[in-house]
Parts: sequence; structure tokens; C-alpha cells
Amino acid sequence: MAKAFWTATWMLLCWMAARVEAAPPVTVFETTSAYHNIIVYDQDGIRVLSFDGSMETKMSLRYPLRGHFEYTEFFHVPWIWNNQMTNILMIGLGGGSTQRSYSHYYPYLTVETVEIDPMVVQVASNYFHFKESPRQKVHVSDGRVFLRRTEKIYGAILMDAYVENRYGSSIPYHLATKEFFELAARHLPTNGVLCYNIIGTMDGWKADLVGAIYTTLKTVFPQVYFFPARESRNVVVVATRSPEPMVSATLYARATALINSRRITLDTFRNRLYSFRTAPPANHLRSPLLTDDFAPVDGLLRVGE
Repeated sequence: MAKAFWTATWMLLCWMAARVEAAPPVTVFETTSAYHNIIVYDQDGIRVLSFDGSMETKMSLRYPLRGHFEYTEFFHVPWIWNNQMTNILMIGLGGGSTQRSYSHYYPYLTVETVEIDPMVVQVASNYFHFKESPRQKVHVSDGRVFLRRTEKIYGAILMDAYVENRYGSSIPYHLATKEFFELAARHLPTNGVLCYNIIGTMDGWKADLVGAIYTTLKTVFPQVYFFPARESRNVVVVATRSPEPMVSATLYARATALINSRRITLDTFRNRLYSFRTAPPANHLRSPLLTDDFAPVDGLLRVGE
């Protein structure tokens, strides 16, 4: 009888928990800039940044270093190839998840961010704990224009810039071509890394875009790898100037050395490396080369919807 009572009670509690609906979102800020309709809202302890209806950034209100999208942690993998970085460049600010993380885990490293929308900089500062400092700098500019004008060399270049169009969030055409990747490579050392966040999958939804980015990167960089997210439809592509192929055993050995030396203290770092893929996308042989004269990103986004 007692067992039956507790079983029934447990089932009732589970049913009641399932009936509890998420709290409605509370809008904290809303505006329309020259580039986006921007909304900041809070829901269930998470602050969200939305551009034109898409979810760009998540942040735990209680623990600002947590609650973010999984793919942002793949932006820490350049240390595997370049363990002596002193600076990085990031194109795209959003809510500053990666910038906030780098500031916390690598306070000695200089992070320069290029963000085209000055309102995004203001929102990140006011609502997402982003703070400019001598080691955390923002340039309000187009990413390609900035690279063309600067002479600096960066240990890594991280790409997370998106625009909104009729097919959803899309990579800006001019930041996905062979000519842009050639420009980026000139600002990397011999062990430098380009990390590129793509909204898509390796096989299926928007895989044609992933294939096209791979095909284009391979014309500039000798090695290209993938870190597909498990919790969202994102793939971070890692292109290296080093021609030496990376294998899993070497990847994990270098990660162990970084963790043991306390160069890396991000507690999920090793787990993220399990997403490492060396094989190209299955569609790469039929994927187009993207150039300034031919960059059909919209057409690629339509495929596999």
C-alpha cells in the first residue's frame, strides 16, 4: 500500500511539473537601429538578445559567464594551434558572450571586436555586462573594411557576424568569399587560426552553406576542421595556416597540456573537443566556390529548409 501511495504521489508530482509553463518573457529594452530591430528580454533567469526575431545571445542573469550558446565555447579552440596568443580579433559583437568569456579566462590577452552597429555596442554594455577597457576594444566598422585598413597581426580571428534576410539569419556575402579569406589570412601568423560560426548542419539543414564555406576556405587555408554543436544547429569551422594535419590524439594531448598548465581553465573545454571532425562535408564536391563575383548565400540558405 505504501509503495503504491508513493508511486501515485510521484506520478502526480511529475504531472504537475509538466503542467508548469515557462514564465512569459519580459521585455527589458527595444529599439530599431539602422541594421536591426533589437529586443532584449528576460525569461526564466536568462537574458536574451534578439535581432529581427532571431535569438542572438543568451546569458544567465545570476551567472553571466553561463547560459550562453554552446557554439561560443568552440571559440576557445584556437589555443590548440597557437598556445602563445596575445591578441585576437572578433568580427561581430552581439551580446558579447565570447568577449566576456575571454576577458574572464584570459585577462592578459587583448580582444579587439569589430561591430558595424553602434547600437549593438550600447546594448551589450548596458544589458550584457560587456565592458570596454584597454584590453577589450571595439571598433565600429565593417569587418572587411577594418581588416583592409589595419596592419595588425592577430593570433586568431573569430567570425560571428550575421544579418537578417527573408531566409533568416545569414552570413554577410562579403565576409564569406575567397577574397575575404585571403585578406584574413594575411592578418594571421603561421600558426594562426580562423574560426567561423555557421548556422547550419554538416548533413541536412543548410548543409549546402557549410559545404560552400569549406570549399572556399580550402582554397586559402591548408587545413579546415569542424566543431558541430550538439545543442543547436551551429557548426564552427576552424581553418589553420599550419599545413600539418591535426589528429584527435594530438588534439587531446595538447588540450591536456593546456589544462595542466592552467592556460585553459574553462571547465567544459575538453568536452567541447569531442565534437572535432576532420572529414569534409559529404556535399563538398558539388559545393560552389564563393567569390566576390559569385556568392549566392541566399540560394544556399534555401536548400534543405
